[in-house]
Amino acid sequence: MRKKVCIIHTGGTIGMQKTAQGYAPQKGSINASIAEIKELSSEEMPYYDLIDYDPLLDSSKISIKEWVKIAHDIEERYHEYDGFVILHGTDTMAYTASALSFMLDGLDKPVIITGSQIPLCEIRNDARDNLIAALLIAAESQIPEVCLYFGNKLFRGNRATKISSDELIAFDSPNYPPLAEAGVRIEINKKELRKKGQKLDVKMFQNQQIAVLKIFPGIQFEVFENIVTDHLGGIVFEAFGVGNIPESDSLIRILRKAEKNGTVIVVCTQCLRGSVSIGTYEASSMLVESGAVSGYDMTVEAAVAKLYYLLSQGYQIEKVKKLMQTDLRGELS
Repeated sequence: MRKKVCIIHTGGTIGMQKTAQGYAPQKGSINASIAEIKELSSEEMPYYDLIDYDPLLDSSKISIKEWVKIAHDIEERYHEYDGFVILHGTDTMAYTASALSFMLDGLDKPVIITGSQIPLCEIRNDARDNLIAALLIAAESQIPEVCLYFGNKLFRGNRATKISSDELIAFDSPNYPPLAEAGVRIEINKKELRKKGQKLDVKMFQNQQIAVLKIFPGIQFEVFENIVTDHLGGIVFEAFGVGNIPESDSLIRILRKAEKNGTVIVVCTQCLRGSVSIGTYEASSMLVESGAVSGYDMTVEAAVAKLYYLLSQGYQIEKVKKLMQTDLRGELS
Protein backbone atom coordinates (compact mmCIF):
# COMPACT_ATOMS: atom_id res chain seq x y z
CA MET A 1 0.00 0.00 0.00
CA ARG A 2 1.43 3.37 -1.02
CA LYS A 3 2.12 5.76 1.81
CA LYS A 4 0.81 9.30 1.98
CA VAL A 5 2.84 12.46 2.62
CA CYS A 6 1.79 16.05 3.22
CA ILE A 7 3.91 18.67 1.47
CA ILE A 8 3.81 22.14 3.02
CA HIS A 9 5.18 24.83 0.70
CA THR A 10 6.21 27.92 2.67
CA GLY A 11 8.17 29.58 -0.13
CA GLY A 12 11.86 29.75 -0.90
CA THR A 13 14.01 29.20 -3.96
CA ILE A 14 12.65 25.74 -4.76
CA GLY A 15 9.30 27.08 -6.00
CA MET A 16 10.35 30.51 -7.26
CA GLN A 17 10.01 31.90 -10.77
CA LYS A 18 12.11 34.42 -12.65
CA THR A 19 10.79 37.98 -12.53
CA ALA A 20 12.13 41.35 -13.64
CA GLN A 21 13.30 41.88 -10.04
CA GLY A 22 14.96 38.46 -9.73
CA TYR A 23 13.69 35.13 -8.43
CA ALA A 24 10.50 35.51 -6.40
CA PRO A 25 7.79 33.21 -5.01
CA GLN A 26 4.59 33.07 -7.05
CA LYS A 27 1.35 31.54 -5.87
CA GLY A 28 0.52 28.28 -7.64
CA SER A 29 3.73 27.95 -9.62
CA ILE A 30 4.99 25.06 -7.49
CA ASN A 31 2.04 22.92 -8.60
CA ALA A 32 3.02 23.17 -12.26
CA SER A 33 6.68 22.52 -11.50
CA ILE A 34 5.96 19.44 -9.42
CA ALA A 35 3.50 18.12 -12.02
CA GLU A 36 6.34 18.01 -14.54
CA ILE A 37 8.34 15.57 -12.38
CA LYS A 38 7.16 12.31 -13.91
CA GLU A 39 8.92 10.21 -11.26
CA LEU A 40 6.40 11.39 -8.67
CA SER A 41 3.69 9.33 -10.35
CA SER A 42 5.70 6.12 -9.95
CA GLU A 43 4.28 3.40 -7.73
CA GLU A 44 7.49 3.60 -5.72
CA MET A 45 6.60 7.13 -4.65
CA PRO A 46 4.06 8.02 -1.97
CA TYR A 47 0.82 9.82 -2.67
CA TYR A 48 1.05 13.43 -1.65
CA ASP A 49 -1.12 16.43 -0.93
CA LEU A 50 0.27 19.94 -1.30
CA ILE A 51 -0.48 22.90 0.95
CA ASP A 52 0.59 26.10 -0.77
CA TYR A 53 0.95 28.94 1.74
CA ASP A 54 -0.43 32.38 0.97
CA PRO A 55 1.55 34.50 1.06
CA LEU A 56 4.63 32.56 0.06
CA LEU A 57 7.73 33.92 1.72
CA ASP A 58 11.39 34.26 1.02
CA SER A 59 12.88 32.52 4.04
CA SER A 60 14.55 35.73 5.22
CA LYS A 61 11.02 36.83 6.17
CA ILE A 62 10.19 33.72 8.21
CA SER A 63 9.33 34.48 11.84
CA ILE A 64 7.75 32.88 14.90
CA LYS A 65 4.35 33.43 13.27
CA GLU A 66 5.26 31.05 10.45
CA TRP A 67 6.77 28.48 12.82
CA VAL A 68 3.52 28.43 14.76
CA LYS A 69 1.50 28.07 11.55
CA ILE A 70 3.61 25.13 10.34
CA ALA A 71 3.32 23.41 13.72
CA HIS A 72 -0.47 23.96 13.74
CA ASP A 73 -0.84 22.57 10.21
CA ILE A 74 1.16 19.46 11.11
CA GLU A 75 -0.84 18.96 14.30
CA GLU A 76 -4.17 19.23 12.48
CA ARG A 77 -3.16 16.66 9.85
CA TYR A 78 -0.88 14.50 11.95
CA HIS A 79 -2.94 11.30 11.82
CA GLU A 80 -3.77 11.61 8.11
CA TYR A 81 -0.21 11.18 6.80
CA ASP A 82 2.81 8.92 7.20
CA GLY A 83 5.15 11.89 7.12
CA PHE A 84 5.55 15.55 6.26
CA VAL A 85 7.82 17.45 3.86
CA ILE A 86 8.25 21.19 4.34
CA LEU A 87 9.55 23.17 1.36
CA HIS A 88 11.49 26.13 2.69
CA GLY A 89 14.08 28.70 1.69
CA THR A 90 17.65 27.94 2.67
CA ASP A 91 18.56 31.18 4.49
CA THR A 92 16.63 30.35 7.66
CA MET A 93 16.01 26.65 7.07
CA ALA A 94 18.23 25.59 9.99
CA TYR A 95 16.38 28.00 12.31
CA THR A 96 13.01 26.55 11.30
CA ALA A 97 14.30 22.98 11.62
CA SER A 98 15.59 23.76 15.11
CA ALA A 99 12.39 25.55 16.15
CA LEU A 100 10.12 22.73 14.97
CA SER A 101 12.26 20.15 16.78
CA PHE A 102 11.34 21.85 20.07
CA MET A 103 7.74 22.58 19.10
CA LEU A 104 6.85 19.06 17.93
CA ASP A 105 7.41 17.00 21.05
CA GLY A 106 6.61 13.27 20.97
CA LEU A 107 7.01 12.74 17.22
CA ASP A 108 6.65 9.20 15.90
CA LYS A 109 6.97 10.02 12.19
CA PRO A 110 9.29 12.09 9.97
CA VAL A 111 9.07 15.82 9.40
CA ILE A 112 11.57 16.59 6.63
CA ILE A 113 12.53 20.15 5.71
CA THR A 114 14.13 20.66 2.32
CA GLY A 115 14.56 23.19 -0.46
CA SER A 116 17.10 23.98 -3.13
CA GLN A 117 19.74 26.37 -4.34
CA ILE A 118 18.29 26.36 -7.87
CA PRO A 119 14.51 26.58 -8.53
CA LEU A 120 12.51 23.69 -9.97
CA CYS A 121 11.69 25.88 -12.97
CA GLU A 122 15.30 25.78 -14.18
CA ILE A 123 16.43 22.95 -16.46
CA ARG A 124 19.45 22.24 -14.27
CA ASN A 125 18.53 22.21 -10.59
CA ASP A 126 19.06 20.44 -7.27
CA ALA A 127 15.40 20.83 -6.32
CA ARG A 128 14.15 17.69 -8.05
CA ASP A 129 16.47 15.25 -6.26
CA ASN A 130 16.00 16.95 -2.89
CA LEU A 131 12.22 16.75 -3.22
CA ILE A 132 12.12 13.13 -4.39
CA ALA A 133 14.47 11.92 -1.66
CA ALA A 134 12.66 13.91 1.03
CA LEU A 135 9.33 12.37 -0.01
CA LEU A 136 10.76 8.83 0.04
CA ILE A 137 12.31 9.35 3.47
CA ALA A 138 9.15 10.95 4.86
CA ALA A 139 7.06 8.03 3.62
CA GLU A 140 9.23 5.02 4.38
CA SER A 141 11.89 5.72 6.97
CA GLN A 142 9.77 6.18 10.12
CA ILE A 143 12.44 8.50 11.50
CA PRO A 144 10.69 10.14 14.48
CA GLU A 145 12.44 13.48 14.16
CA VAL A 146 12.43 16.89 12.55
CA CYS A 147 15.15 16.58 9.91
CA LEU A 148 16.79 18.68 7.25
CA TYR A 149 17.52 17.00 3.92
CA PHE A 150 19.92 18.60 1.47
CA GLY A 151 22.60 17.48 -0.95
CA ASN A 152 22.13 13.72 -0.43
CA LYS A 153 22.30 13.88 3.36
CA LEU A 154 19.67 13.86 6.08
CA PHE A 155 20.60 15.81 9.21
CA ARG A 156 18.95 16.14 12.59
CA GLY A 157 17.21 19.48 12.20
CA ASN A 158 18.61 21.10 15.33
CA ARG A 159 22.16 20.04 14.43
CA ALA A 160 22.22 21.52 10.93
CA THR A 161 23.68 24.81 9.81
CA LYS A 162 24.02 26.50 6.43
CA ILE A 163 27.64 26.49 5.25
CA SER A 164 27.40 27.85 1.70
CA SER A 165 25.32 30.44 -0.11
CA ASP A 166 26.05 29.18 -3.62
CA GLU A 167 27.17 25.53 -3.48
CA LEU A 168 24.75 22.63 -3.87
CA ILE A 169 26.14 21.10 -0.68
CA ALA A 170 24.72 23.98 1.33
CA PHE A 171 24.30 22.40 4.79
CA ASP A 172 26.32 20.42 7.26
CA SER A 173 25.95 18.97 10.74
CA PRO A 174 29.36 19.69 12.23
CA ASN A 175 28.94 18.00 15.60
CA TYR A 176 26.61 15.10 14.79
CA PRO A 177 26.68 12.47 12.02
CA PRO A 178 24.02 12.40 9.28
CA LEU A 179 20.90 10.41 10.07
CA ALA A 180 20.85 9.09 6.50
CA GLU A 181 22.79 9.33 3.27
CA ALA A 182 21.33 8.95 -0.21
CA GLY A 183 23.73 7.12 -2.51
CA VAL A 184 22.76 4.20 -4.69
CA ARG A 185 20.40 3.42 -1.82
CA ILE A 186 19.13 5.55 1.03
CA GLU A 187 21.04 4.26 4.05
CA ILE A 188 19.54 5.10 7.46
CA ASN A 189 21.97 5.51 10.37
CA LYS A 190 19.62 3.84 12.86
CA LYS A 191 21.91 3.99 15.88
CA GLU A 192 21.88 7.80 15.76
CA LEU A 193 18.09 8.17 15.75
CA ARG A 194 16.00 9.29 18.66
CA LYS A 195 13.34 6.99 20.06
CA LYS A 196 9.77 7.27 18.84
CA GLY A 197 7.47 9.48 20.83
CA GLN A 198 4.23 8.21 22.30
CA LYS A 199 1.97 11.15 21.47
CA LEU A 200 2.45 14.42 19.64
CA ASP A 201 2.46 17.37 22.03
CA VAL A 202 2.85 20.70 20.25
CA LYS A 203 4.66 23.36 22.27
CA MET A 204 3.83 26.73 20.80
CA PHE A 205 6.27 29.64 20.86
CA GLN A 206 5.45 33.15 21.96
CA ASN A 207 7.28 36.30 20.94
CA GLN A 208 10.35 36.76 23.12
CA GLN A 209 13.10 39.35 23.05
CA ILE A 210 16.32 37.49 22.25
CA ALA A 211 19.63 38.94 21.11
CA VAL A 212 22.66 37.34 19.43
CA LEU A 213 26.05 39.03 19.79
CA LYS A 214 29.08 37.85 17.84
CA ILE A 215 32.38 38.66 19.52
CA PHE A 216 35.25 40.06 17.43
CA PRO A 217 38.65 41.59 18.17
CA GLY A 218 38.33 45.22 19.21
CA ILE A 219 34.62 44.96 19.99
CA GLN A 220 33.27 47.99 21.85
CA PHE A 221 30.72 46.50 24.23
CA GLU A 222 29.34 49.91 25.20
CA VAL A 223 27.62 49.99 21.79
CA PHE A 224 25.41 47.14 22.96
CA GLU A 225 24.67 48.21 26.54
CA ASN A 226 21.27 49.67 25.65
CA ILE A 227 19.94 46.38 24.29
CA VAL A 228 20.08 44.83 27.76
CA THR A 229 16.74 45.85 29.20
CA ASP A 230 14.37 44.11 31.58
CA HIS A 231 12.43 42.94 28.49
CA LEU A 232 15.40 40.97 27.09
CA GLY A 233 14.71 37.33 27.84
CA GLY A 234 17.94 35.85 26.55
CA ILE A 235 21.19 36.69 24.85
CA VAL A 236 23.46 34.34 22.92
CA PHE A 237 27.14 35.23 22.81
CA GLU A 238 29.08 33.78 19.88
CA ALA A 239 32.41 33.60 21.69
CA PHE A 240 35.90 32.56 20.65
CA GLY A 241 36.97 28.93 21.00
CA VAL A 242 35.60 27.18 24.07
CA GLY A 243 33.87 30.34 25.28
CA ASN A 244 36.53 33.01 25.58
CA ILE A 245 35.63 36.68 25.44
CA PRO A 246 37.66 39.92 25.83
CA GLU A 247 37.10 41.45 29.25
CA SER A 248 36.17 45.11 29.57
CA ASP A 249 34.33 47.36 32.00
CA SER A 250 31.44 47.74 29.57
CA LEU A 251 31.12 43.95 29.19
CA ILE A 252 31.03 43.57 32.97
CA ARG A 253 28.27 46.21 33.12
CA ILE A 254 26.31 44.31 30.45
CA LEU A 255 26.66 41.01 32.30
CA ARG A 256 25.70 42.50 35.65
CA LYS A 257 22.71 44.25 34.14
CA ALA A 258 21.59 41.05 32.39
CA GLU A 259 21.94 39.06 35.61
CA LYS A 260 19.94 41.66 37.53
CA ASN A 261 17.19 41.72 34.88
CA GLY A 262 16.88 37.94 34.77
CA THR A 263 18.21 37.69 31.22
CA VAL A 264 19.51 34.21 30.36
CA ILE A 265 23.05 34.38 28.97
CA VAL A 266 24.07 31.48 26.71
CA VAL A 267 27.57 31.10 25.32
CA CYS A 268 28.13 29.32 21.99
CA THR A 269 31.29 29.02 19.94
CA GLN A 270 32.10 30.68 16.63
CA CYS A 271 33.93 27.49 15.62
CA LEU A 272 32.11 25.22 13.20
CA ARG A 273 33.06 22.20 15.30
CA GLY A 274 33.66 21.68 18.97
CA SER A 275 32.06 22.60 22.25
CA VAL A 276 31.92 25.49 24.72
CA SER A 277 32.99 25.06 28.31
CA ILE A 278 33.13 28.42 30.03
CA GLY A 279 35.56 28.59 32.92
CA THR A 280 38.20 26.48 31.17
CA TYR A 281 40.25 29.64 30.54
CA GLU A 282 40.52 32.80 32.61
CA ALA A 283 39.21 34.70 29.57
CA SER A 284 35.73 33.34 30.31
CA SER A 285 35.77 33.72 34.09
CA MET A 286 33.56 36.83 34.05
CA LEU A 287 30.90 34.82 32.19
CA VAL A 288 30.88 32.18 34.91
CA GLU A 289 30.65 34.84 37.60
CA SER A 290 27.64 36.42 35.88
CA GLY A 291 25.70 33.17 35.81
CA ALA A 292 26.10 32.52 32.07
CA VAL A 293 25.63 28.95 30.83
CA SER A 294 27.53 26.96 28.23
CA GLY A 295 25.78 26.12 24.98
CA TYR A 296 28.20 23.22 24.59
CA ASP A 297 28.12 22.02 20.97
CA MET A 298 24.75 23.54 20.04
CA THR A 299 24.54 25.56 16.87
CA VAL A 300 23.54 29.18 17.31
CA GLU A 301 20.32 28.33 15.45
CA ALA A 302 19.50 25.62 18.00
CA ALA A 303 20.41 27.87 20.94
CA VAL A 304 18.10 30.64 19.70
CA ALA A 305 15.24 28.20 19.07
CA LYS A 306 15.73 26.56 22.45
CA LEU A 307 15.61 29.93 24.20
CA TYR A 308 12.34 30.74 22.40
CA TYR A 309 10.99 27.39 23.52
CA LEU A 310 12.01 27.56 27.17
CA LEU A 311 11.08 31.21 27.66
CA SER A 312 7.67 30.51 26.08
CA GLN A 313 6.98 27.86 28.73
CA GLY A 314 7.15 30.48 31.48
CA TYR A 315 9.84 28.69 33.47
CA GLN A 316 11.81 30.43 36.19
CA ILE A 317 15.27 31.59 35.14
CA GLU A 318 17.15 28.87 37.03
CA LYS A 319 15.10 26.16 35.32
CA VAL A 320 15.72 27.79 31.93
CA LYS A 321 19.46 27.82 32.63
CA LYS A 322 19.42 24.17 33.70
CA LEU A 323 17.43 23.04 30.66
CA MET A 324 19.61 25.07 28.27
CA GLN A 325 22.44 22.77 29.35
CA THR A 326 20.30 19.61 29.15
CA ASP A 327 19.77 17.58 25.98
CA LEU A 328 16.04 17.81 25.21
CA ARG A 329 15.74 16.95 21.49
CA GLY A 330 19.19 15.68 20.56
CA GLU A 331 20.47 19.24 20.12
CA LEU A 332 23.60 18.85 22.25
CA SER A 333 26.03 16.10 23.20
